[in-house]
Formats: sequence, structure tokens, C-alpha cells
Amino acid sequence: MIEVARLTKYFADRPAVLDVSFTVARGEIVGFLGPNGAGKTTTMRMLTCFLPPTSGTARVAGFDTFRDSFEVRRRVGYLPESVPLYRDLTVAGYLDFIATLKGLTGTARLRRVGGVMEECGVTDVRDRPIGRLSRGYRQRVGIAQALVSNPEVLILDEPTVGLDPRQVVEIRELIRGLAGDRTIVLSTHILSEVSALCRRVLVINRGRLVSDDYTSNLARALQRGLVLDVVARGSAEEVAGAMRRVSGVREVTTTGTSDEAGRYRVTCAAGEDPRAAVAAAVVASGSELLGLTARDVSLEEIFVQLVAEGGGARDGA
Repeated sequence: MIEVARLTKYFADRPAVLDVSFTVARGEIVGFLGPNGAGKTTTMRMLTCFLPPTSGTARVAGFDTFRDSFEVRRRVGYLPESVPLYRDLTVAGYLDFIATLKGLTGTARLRRVGGVMEECGVTDVRDRPIGRLSRGYRQRVGIAQALVSNPEVLILDEPTVGLDPRQVVEIRELIRGLAGDRTIVLSTHILSEVSALCRRVLVINRGRLVSDDYTSNLARALQRGLVLDVVARGSAEEVAGAMRRVSGVREVTTTGTSDEAGRYRVTCAAGEDPRAAVAAAVVASGSELLGLTARDVSLEEIFVQLVAEGGGARDGA
């Protein structure tokens, strides 16, 4: 559905996107993740025909974004980071205006506007001026304008930025409900957004794609060894020392205390599983073992490592 090959964009002599290639299949929700200034927005603007590439190609639904931009625009719904809303128009009036621009006419336009308002949960504010809506409702209207032409592809740039926690949950549920027939690319620098919505993630940093994989595969690839979270009551020095002496333990760090119990992170050597020995060592030290669990690497840890390996962030779009 989306095919990007060696996409590059320069602003004067400054590179914003460098040699980026990836594909997105029909029906996928793909997270486009990166720090601020990594090149996410520039890439999305090229995919939606707002910017031409300096070199490379991008195809959406089989059409080239440079040569066939009109056909691409017909098939793409775009929610930019700053939603282009006319605050003096009512919700229904604004969506009717957008539907007209998209070429819908007559009863088909009326049905589509009504349907997209229901789909996005804004029917109850259809006659209210957009300027009087909450930020969460305005974001819903922005998604509705992206959907009004019933596009095959949705490009969403930072769809939950600036929302309160309740509104974030609502918008995430709305986006999740849009998956299936539509292909969705979701740009964000919020790691929990990707975890909540996407199985696959593209990570971009300093204009270059540094990873393209499923989050579960990234965790396995970056996990150098088993990680154990240990909770024990006793002398922190003795507990940590006992665990460090266990064969197969590479590192022990103290992560905090709670109710007089110490919390420790135990990193094991690759291929080793010393859980039983670690538990025995804690007990043998005269301490009380309250918990020992193996855990997956978090998306935050994956992201930090990928960005560190790919270089730090820089200014840019």
C-alpha cells in the first residue's frame, strides 16, 4: 500500500531525510517513531504530496507521490500536527465543506458527512462552532476531515499531542477502531502511543531509518541477556553482593526502595538463566526474598538504545 525507496529531502544544504526505505501493507497500523527533529513530519509531508522529495520515490496505493500527486491525494487522509480547522464554522458545516473539496456531491456527501461524524464521535456537537470545542473534540474533528473521503490510507502526525490523559485514551480507541481496511501510519515521539496501537514500528533518527521491525522482535534483538527484577528485604549491600557472586549474573543495580525492601535489576549474561541461583543467594545472605520476575525490555529502553546507536537528535522537521 505504501512503498518508499531511498527517499531523501534537503532544505538548502541541510538534510532532513536521508535515504529512507520501507513498505507498509494494506490494513497495517505502523508507528513512525523518533525524537523531535528526527524527520518524521518531513517524511509524512512527502507521502501526502505536501513536499516533493529531493531524490528517491514514494508510492501510495500504487501511485507515485510526485508524478501522480492528484491520485495520491484522493486516496490519502492526512491529519497534520497542526489541524487545519476553521474555528468559526460548525462541525457539520466544516466537514461538509471538506467533503465538497474532496469531490463528494448531493446525498452521497450528506451521508458521508453524517457517517464520519458518527464514526468519530462528534455527532453530539455537530452544530457547535469548532472554536468552542475542547481540544479532544477538535482532534476528533481533525480525524473526521481526514476520513471524509473514505481514504485507503491514513497519515496521522502526532494525533494525541496536547491532550489530557482521558482524551488520549479516547483518541487511541478511535484510531484503533479505524484499523482493518485502512492502512495507518502514526507519527509520534510518545513511546506509549506505539505500544498501545502498533505491532510494528519504524524508528527514524537524524533523518535516517534506524529500525523497521515488530516491537517484540526489537526487544529480542536488543536483549543481551535475561533481565530480572528482584525485591528483597535486608541489607542492600549484602543482597547485591550475594547476587553479583552468582555465576551467569553480569550486573546488579539498585533501582529503589519500597516499604523497607530494596529493588534490584539483575542483568544476566547472554544464554544464562540463573533465576534459581539468584533466589537461593538472596535467601542464603539472610535476607527475605519478596519477589523475582523476569521481564521484557521496554519500548523506552529499545528506543534509547536505537537512538544512541544511530546518533543523537538534531534540529529539523
